Amino acid sequence: MTRVGAIDCGTNSIRLLVADVADGKLTDVERRMEVVRLGEGVDRTGRLAPEALERALDASRRYAEICAGLGVERIRFVATSASRDAENRQDFVDGVQAALGVAPEVIGGDQEAALSFRGATGVLADKHRGPFLVVDLGGGSTEITLGTVSPVAVHSMDVGCVRLTERHLHDDPPTREQIAAASADVQVALDAAAAVVPFGRTATLIGVAGTVTTVTAHVLRLKAYDPARIHGAELRVDAVLASCADLLGRSRAERAALPFMDPGRADVIGAGALVWSSIVARVRAEVGIAGGKLTYAVTSEHDMLDGIAWSIAD
Repeated sequence: MTRVGAIDCGTNSIRLLVADVADGKLTDVERRMEVVRLGEGVDRTGRLAPEALERALDASRRYAEICAGLGVERIRFVATSASRDAENRQDFVDGVQAALGVAPEVIGGDQEAALSFRGATGVLADKHRGPFLVVDLGGGSTEITLGTVSPVAVHSMDVGCVRLTERHLHDDPPTREQIAAASADVQVALDAAAAVVPFGRTATLIGVAGTVTTVTAHVLRLKAYDPARIHGAELRVDAVLASCADLLGRSRAERAALPFMDPGRADVIGAGALVWSSIVARVRAEVGIAGGKLTYAVTSEHDMLDGIAWSIAD
């Protein structure tokens, strides 16, 4: 048995998974998530803001203490969209190295997608039929991966809940004009993705990460965030689209009042819901054109973080 520590630092949140790997199985020991908004302002300035950098490094130091206390043998720290887009990412790399004793790996979108695909399909592939289209909807980017046993087509889109909010959704709630501008960005990105990933071949659509799990909690009308009910949920496409539209149209205060909403997600969930609804609608249409039918989307609580843990064991 090997006890590993997987850390995923994205544009909006930083997450930790401590897990035991033995006999081809991954067993959770500890999962943590903190919203640190590392990517705050990166789309506009091209740099990590000092206060955002310090929030991420504070969380990294806390995660280092947890890993030490739980006897973690090997750690892998992966950083994604905000870090790879920032001119001063070396400040982040040096700070994480000092906090954890390991250098963060600033990975590309294709690598991010492959890790998400492994994490999601590793626990859901035996319950659904492939090919699987795995969508990892983050703060700065969205990774789309098609495959059955392994990825066969991958594309990373530079649209995410934080990036779109900062670009377009400035009012509270956003105006029709702002929503239209954000939607146009997403549609351009989806056109580029569709040229690489054949959406029409999708048999099972799987969504991962905080936007998708939050939309799922809204569809299920949960009284509190409940990973056990969210993971593996099969949601009718029409229900997903309706819940996304509802979240996008609410004010931040109304979103924050929802019992399952993480306080750090209330201001960006509208943009995230817009991205997810656009993807779901596009995939359903493409599957229909190809002669199939997409009636539901599946939510996974297992994602890139699990993929990172598997990669350490490998």
